[in-house]
Amino acid sequence: MGIAERKDRQRAERERRIVAAARVIAEREGWNAVTIRRLADEIEHSQPVLYSHFENRDAIVAAVALEGFRDIAAALREAAGGSTGRNAIKNVATAYLAFAHRNPALYEAMFTLPTDLRFAEAGTRPELRAGFEALAAVVTPFCVDVDIATESFWAALHGLVELERSGRIRLGARSERIALIVRAMVVSGK
Repeated sequence: MGIAERKDRQRAERERRIVAAARVIAEREGWNAVTIRRLADEIEHSQPVLYSHFENRDAIVAAVALEGFRDIAAALREAAGGSTGRNAIKNVATAYLAFAHRNPALYEAMFTLPTDLRFAEAGTRPELRAGFEALAAVVTPFCVDVDIATESFWAALHGLVELERSGRIRLGARSERIALIVRAMVVSGK
C-alpha cells in the first residue's frame, strides 16, 4: 500500500470516528453537547484536524444525517420485505415511527437541525433518495402520482413522530393512527 492510500484510509477512519462520536454524544446528551472542541477531545485530535475534515458543526450534523438516511432506508426496506398491499404500508409506517423513537438525536439531525442537505432537487443525494424510494415502493400500487402520495405519506409519518415526541398526542393511539394512514393511502389511489 502506498503512502497516499494509507493517508486516505486514515482520513476516512478519522471522519468515521468524528461522525460516530457525534452520534453517541447527541443520543446520550443532545445536540447542544456536540461541539468541535468536545469531538476533538473524544477522538483525541486537535480542533484543526476536525476542521480539516468538516467545515463546521453543521457539516458534521449533515454527515450524521446521511448515515441516518442510509439506516432508515434499510429499516424501511426490511419492514416492507415479503409483505404487500396494506400490510406493506402498515409495516413501513410502523418501522418509520420505531426508527425515529429509537434514534431521537439521529432523527433530529436528519429532519430538524440545519444542514445543506436538500430533498426533491436534481442534486439530491442518493442516501436521501433511498429513504424516499423505500416509502414510494409501498404506496405505488395505490396511487397515480407516486411523488405526491409518497410526500403525503412521509409528511403524515413525520408529523406523528414530532407530535408524539413533544407529548402533544397520545402514544397509546399509535396503531389506530397508523391504520387510518394506511386506509387513507389505499383509498386515495382509487
